Amino acid sequence: MVNSLSQAFISNFLGQAPDWYKRAILAFLVINPILMVTVGKYVTGWVIILEFIFTLAMALKCYPLQPGGLIAIEAIAMGMATAESVKQELFVNFPVILLLMFMVAGIYFMKDLLLFIFTKILLNIRSKALLSLLFCFAAAFLSAFLDALTVTAVLITVAVGFYSVYHKIASGKKFHHDHDHGQDEEVYEYHREDLDQFRSFLRSLIMHGAVGTALGGVCTVVGEPQNLLIANVAGWDFIEFVKVMAPVTMPVLVMGLLTCVVLEKTGWFGYGACLPESVRNVLEEFAEEEDSKRTVKDKAALIIQAFVGLILVVALALHVAEVGLVGLMIIVLLTAFNGIIDEHQIGHAFEEALPFTALLAVFFAIVAVIHAQHLFEPITAMVLALDTEQQAPMLFLANGVLSMISDNVFVATVYINEIKSALDAGTITKEHFDDLAVAINTGTNLPSVATPNGQAAFLFLLTSALAPLIRLSYGTMVKMAVPYTLVLGGVGIACVSAFY
Repeated sequence: MVNSLSQAFISNFLGQAPDWYKRAILAFLVINPILMVTVGKYVTGWVIILEFIFTLAMALKCYPLQPGGLIAIEAIAMGMATAESVKQELFVNFPVILLLMFMVAGIYFMKDLLLFIFTKILLNIRSKALLSLLFCFAAAFLSAFLDALTVTAVLITVAVGFYSVYHKIASGKKFHHDHDHGQDEEVYEYHREDLDQFRSFLRSLIMHGAVGTALGGVCTVVGEPQNLLIANVAGWDFIEFVKVMAPVTMPVLVMGLLTCVVLEKTGWFGYGACLPESVRNVLEEFAEEEDSKRTVKDKAALIIQAFVGLILVVALALHVAEVGLVGLMIIVLLTAFNGIIDEHQIGHAFEEALPFTALLAVFFAIVAVIHAQHLFEPITAMVLALDTEQQAPMLFLANGVLSMISDNVFVATVYINEIKSALDAGTITKEHFDDLAVAINTGTNLPSVATPNGQAAFLFLLTSALAPLIRLSYGTMVKMAVPYTLVLGGVGIACVSAFY
C-alpha cells in the first residue's frame, strides 16, 4: 500500500521491477559521476558498457529501454559523448532503424501465410533433428539474400502463432475465442507440463533459426549491415564478396549445420526437446479447422501475401532500395490489396518493433560513448603491432570478443576504418588489407552469437514479445549459444589462420 508521496515516487520508478533492481540502477547513476571524477572517462566508459549489458541481461525483469536510457542520458550529460555524436550514430545506422520501423511491420501482415506454411512443415516433419536443421538452413539461406532482422521477425511471428494456438486450448478455450496468451493463470494443471515442454521445443527451434541468420548473414554483401560497409571500403561487388569470404564462410556454414544436428541428438545445452503429442494434436486440429473454414476471400488474401512475399525476396536480393523502404512498400501492398484500411488495425503491426527501435537508439548512444572515449583503440594498436601473419587471426579474435559486448556493426566500422587508414598511409599492402577485411567481417559476424549484445537480431529476439512466452532469458540465450560460439569462432579463426 502506497501511503505517502515519497513511497509513490519509489513505487513508480521502473514500475513492477524488483526493488533490488531499482536500487542497482540508482547505484549506477550515483556511482558514474564519482568514477568519472576519480578514475577518469576511459574507465568510466567501460563501466557504463557493463552497466548497459546488465540492463540487457535483466530484460525479463525490466525492459532495457528505461534503465539503459537513464544510463545513456547521464553519460551524455556528463560529457562522455555529445548529443551531436549520438545523432551521427543514428544517421549512420538509419537504414537499420528504417528496417525495424517498416520491415518488421510488413512481416506482421504476412503472418497468416507464414503460419500456414510453417504449420505444414511442423506437422509433416516428425524428426526434431531434421526440423531443426531445416529451420537453421532456411534462416541461413534467407539471411544471405535478405537480412537477419527480417528473418528473425519471421521466426518470431511463426513461434508466437504456434504458442498462442496451444496456449488458448490449454486454457480451456476454442480457437475462435479471444485470449491473452501472456498469462498462465487459466492454463489447466494437466496441460502445464506439456506447455513447459512446448516452450523448450520452441526455444531450441528459435535459437537454431537465430544462429542460422548469422551463418547466412556473413556470406553476402546484403546479409549484414557491416558487410555492405566493408565491401564498399574494399571495393568488392556482390560476387567478389562471396568469393573472398568463402574460404571461411563455407566451412563455418557446414560445421554450424552439423552442430545443429549434434545438439538435437544429444540434448546438450538445453536443446533436444520434442513436440508433445498433445500439442501436435492441437496444432493438427487447428490446421484442419483453418483449412475447413477458409473462405474464397481468405484464399485470395493468402495468394496476395505469397505474391508480395515473392516481390519482397526479389526486391531485397536485388537491393532495389533500402530494406526499410522495401518494408514500407510491403505494408502498402498487403494492406491495400487485402482490405486493411483502418488505422487501428495497421497500428498493431508497429507494436512489436517500435519499442525495440527506441532501445536501439539508446544502444547507439552507448556506442557514441565508446567512440568518443576511444575505448577500443588500444586493442587496434596492439593488433597492428604484431607480425603480419599474426594480424588476421588476432584481428578476428579481437573483433569477435569486442562484438560480444558491443554492436558488431560499430566494431566493424571502427576496425575497417583503422586498417583503411593504414592502407592509405602505406603501412600495409592492398592484398594484406583484403585479408584483414575478411578477418574483420567474419570476426564481427561469427563469435558475436555468444551474447544478444553482439547482433541486433539476437537483441531483437531477446526483447521481443516471444522471449517471455517461451522463457528465453539473457542467460538462457548465452547458455544455448555456447556450442555455436565455440564452433563458429573456432572454425572461423582456424580458416582465417590457414587461408589469410
